[in-house]
Amino acid sequence: MPSREWSGVVKVLTVVAALSLPVLLPLLPAQAQQGAAVLFQNVRIFDGRSDTLSASSNVLVRGNKIEKISPAGITADAAQTVVIEGGGGVLMPGLIDAHWHAMLIRPTPAAAIAGDVGYNNLLAAAEATDTLMRGFTTVRDVGGPSFGLKQAIDDGLVPGPRIYPSGAMITVTSGHGDFRQRSELPRTIGGMLARMEQVGGSMVADSPDEVRVRVREQLMQGASQIKLTAGGGVSSPFSPIDAVTFTEPELRAAVEAAENWGTYVVAHAFTPAATQRAIAAGVKCIEHGFLMDDATAKLIAEKGVWLSLQPLPEELRQGLSEGSVERAKADEVWPGIGKAYEFAKKYKLKTAWGTDVLFSPALAQRQGAILASLVRWYTPVEALAMATGTNGELLALSGKRNPYPGKLGVVEEGALADLLLVDGNPIDNIKLIEDPSRNFLVIMKDGKIHKNLVGSDKAKPDRASR
Repeated sequence: MPSREWSGVVKVLTVVAALSLPVLLPLLPAQAQQGAAVLFQNVRIFDGRSDTLSASSNVLVRGNKIEKISPAGITADAAQTVVIEGGGGVLMPGLIDAHWHAMLIRPTPAAAIAGDVGYNNLLAAAEATDTLMRGFTTVRDVGGPSFGLKQAIDDGLVPGPRIYPSGAMITVTSGHGDFRQRSELPRTIGGMLARMEQVGGSMVADSPDEVRVRVREQLMQGASQIKLTAGGGVSSPFSPIDAVTFTEPELRAAVEAAENWGTYVVAHAFTPAATQRAIAAGVKCIEHGFLMDDATAKLIAEKGVWLSLQPLPEELRQGLSEGSVERAKADEVWPGIGKAYEFAKKYKLKTAWGTDVLFSPALAQRQGAILASLVRWYTPVEALAMATGTNGELLALSGKRNPYPGKLGVVEEGALADLLLVDGNPIDNIKLIEDPSRNFLVIMKDGKIHKNLVGSDKAKPDRASR
């Protein structure tokens, strides 16, 4: 990002901090604001892995980690400890969305590319706060200029989730992610960047050498993993679904560059051909895979590759204009969603969960409902485990490029303290996560309380029975 645009981003995020933090801080006890210990008493724990809840337990958080879990009482310095009476509610890990685009939720497609960079960062900061308040304490951002937003969140300027950024998604000429107009062709290699490249949304690379450059640029900016588009996509007007974009040597160049930095490559792919080529090149995670066949699913299992699936809601397809190229491609892809989940279950694939919401703040508000929709194929506890412990395992693939070293997605001693206190039992009633404002009584991220309704008139007295 050019230095003058970065300067503007810093200024607008400072404004966001001034506007947002006073709203949230009154919810925090003074001791919690000062980094005191927090003790959850009388909670049943969903640990992000197990099929059942624990017996009534107590959990002590000190700093940003879970220090102790015990069914017996935990002794702590009363003057230095914030005590939260759980009332038999469920304490669970913060939710993780493994396919998110933090910069692309609220703007229109045109504004995301051609709009004011400062304003777009303000939109993203506001959405980041809402994302956290929906109980999503971590997102894996798989395409978009989210580095500045991540830094603002990490520095405490803006409340928001942990961000595992990919930076610009890397594509080829006319590939998924190439949002240029035909009038912008031909591209001069080494020439002026297109607007979408200038703002860091996506980068075009048409040779192994160009791929290496673009991958290394994202790593230099702080990418925790690299995103390439190995096949056509719905939202890109000049990228047919059946097209296989990168050559295998180009994909290998990306994998080699990422592995030199100790991290991995994810590839957007729908078709068997695109998926198989990405796997042959060493890609560690396939995004989507909705049009895979049995042989491809079996290959994913044999190679131990991750499959990052999304139960895309029908509203996302219907939001595309009838008669448009994008709607026609969505109509082609949507029937494969259920089949992909069936393959994932058949071959016991390492399956991550995400939403892939784009350009729709209304759908973003239904983030928890999209997770709950997994009950079409999984039990509630399997769905919750996918969005916590399983997604946490995927994040760990970043190795030393992991911006948040430590265990995420689990409730266990030594894990990072990203926790939700739920008013009821989401294993019995997963729809509780569809209404986070009502049912998430406490939202903690990195040991800091961002929401606490325990003891308020909004908290229900019969939590254990819901």
